[in-house]
Amino acid sequence: MPTRIDNRFADLAREKRAALITFVMAGDPDLATCLDILKALPKAGADVIEVGMPFTDPMADGPAIQAAGLRALAAGTNLVKTLALVADFRKSDQATPIVLMGYYNPIYVHGVDAFLKEAQAAGVDGLIVVDLPPEEDEELCLPALKAGLNFIRLATPTTDDARLPAVLANTSGFVYYVSITGITGAAAPDFSKTAMAVERIKRHTALPVAVGFGVKNAKSARAIAAHADGVVVGSALVEALRASLDRDGKATGKSVEAVVGLVAEIAKGVRMAAPRSALRMIFEKLQGFWIGPSVKTTR
Repeated sequence: MPTRIDNRFADLAREKRAALITFVMAGDPDLATCLDILKALPKAGADVIEVGMPFTDPMADGPAIQAAGLRALAAGTNLVKTLALVADFRKSDQATPIVLMGYYNPIYVHGVDAFLKEAQAAGVDGLIVVDLPPEEDEELCLPALKAGLNFIRLATPTTDDARLPAVLANTSGFVYYVSITGITGAAAPDFSKTAMAVERIKRHTALPVAVGFGVKNAKSARAIAAHADGVVVGSALVEALRASLDRDGKATGKSVEAVVGLVAEIAKGVRMAAPRSALRMIFEKLQGFWIGPSVKTTR
């Protein structure tokens, strides 16, 4: 049965535009403010929302998201409260896809079966667990798929054609392409290389490909939306929220608007990108000149 993620990307494909995927750390700077932000994101232009699961050792994250996780933990946020946050969001929004993003340790400690049951009941649609490789699919990926949740895998600039089939084997919902080598928020992507990477991944899968890491504003979002099926923005939103807090790290009257306003600006950039079908035809023609005809591969 299609999930909200599947349906949302299908709708956007008919609209011939990319998705805007926004990241928010659960409980940053507190659960009430975080819920207000989540509720405002869809109207601001977010098509899919990633909700971070706070963790003490976020090895793939840069300083901005690390600090957000620490603020959330200091505010008492844990996995149970993260799921409750999603359930509260679902009381007023049954349409927007929610993806939980984080690390395996909190899920393992909670218990995989209990976590999947509670996540589904809360209204979670998909998972991104950055420290579980394909070789560990039996730990969480396969049970999640059986439970009806999408399991979204990361591909990176170092994921070559030999490795891609393993990465994609049990991936569903969409593929998250990390546009830079390193941690979140570390650098700006090279858009020409990102475009070629997206096309290479698409020769291996029919899944949508979303690009994240390094998206900071409407201009960079528009550049990525021209060749990807989705644009992911995280560190820039987390940093906008941090800048709105008071000296004690508490929310102010500007906190929700600081995030929502930036999302609205970036959403305009995504929507200003040329129609996807036309750009894909142009890119494929150019690709033929640069590297010769594409070769379809199978898994």
